[in-house]
Amino acid sequence: MKDSQILSSFHELAAPIPPVARPVSPAFDACHVGVVLRAVLFVEVVVAVGALFGADSLMEWLSRFSILTGGAFPATLCWLIAACALGRAMSRLPAALQHAVGASLGGLAGVYGCAMLVLTGFVADGRWLASAAAGMLLAGCLMTVLALRARGRTPAATAARLSELQSRIRPHFLFNTLNSAIALVRAEPKKAEAVLEDLSELFRHALVEHGESVTLADEIQLARRYLAIEAIRFGDRLRLQWALDPQADDARLPPLLLQPLVENAIKHGVEPSPEGADVRITTQRRGGTVVVKVTNTVGRSGRVSSGHGIALDNVRDRLALLHDVQGRFQNVLKDGVYQVRIEVPAGPGELP
Repeated sequence: MKDSQILSSFHELAAPIPPVARPVSPAFDACHVGVVLRAVLFVEVVVAVGALFGADSLMEWLSRFSILTGGAFPATLCWLIAACALGRAMSRLPAALQHAVGASLGGLAGVYGCAMLVLTGFVADGRWLASAAAGMLLAGCLMTVLALRARGRTPAATAARLSELQSRIRPHFLFNTLNSAIALVRAEPKKAEAVLEDLSELFRHALVEHGESVTLADEIQLARRYLAIEAIRFGDRLRLQWALDPQADDARLPPLLLQPLVENAIKHGVEPSPEGADVRITTQRRGGTVVVKVTNTVGRSGRVSSGHGIALDNVRDRLALLHDVQGRFQNVLKDGVYQVRIEVPAGPGELP
């Protein structure tokens, strides 16, 4: 099973604890490329609409828009840089105080933008108070959007953990795993012990709070345990291949992201096929990007059941919440081979 046969398709395609305010960490989000692009676009749209007031012709509107952009664009970048640089400090503040600090930075950025226009001679008299007020208003709107985006990660992660726990305790999975262990107790007790240890680790991993992200190495370790259990069940029908790049281990993924992909490979590739299936998991670091692929053959039918959709939508949404435009998700079926491909920013390790 080779990637080359489907690569072209991707190109086409205790005592109660008093409640504590939850930090929304908008400054952390401000470091994301996608957030920077959206913030600049939002400000430019506001500036474009504002330039319509008092403009009697298209040329006059373009002139006003150009002048206002000369102040708004550097002011927006200044605010984003400050919000990103102060991310750690701001994340320790209560949510209300974070918004106050962000709005204050917006006011300073507005004054900075006005100063740029005055110094370059585009305007004779600076509207300092109006610029500060506009900066605070725009910064407040951006802070609200970033806060809502940060909060959106919590229900997605919670739903993923509940879904993972539910899949782990599915009666047929649990029954098959325990049945396999019982069958091995007398003949191969060490292997039976390993199966039960893998099952225990899967339960523990599904119940533990992992935070916003984990390393790719952690996800690979969990996938290995799951596939070790399924290898006992399917035997020679599961033909597993690994091609792992150690340089990719530090990449960050949402918790339990890889698990549903390997489960789908088993459920829709190996399980329904009498002859079994080839399952291949690869990781590769390419400069500042890590590529993760989960590939499986789909047997004689050459089709993938619709059951893939729920898990893939969950993976796609959670990947977008963590990495925004820096994360990429693709899936394709070609010539009886199904592949999911994920691209994420590389971790802090050294470049190869």
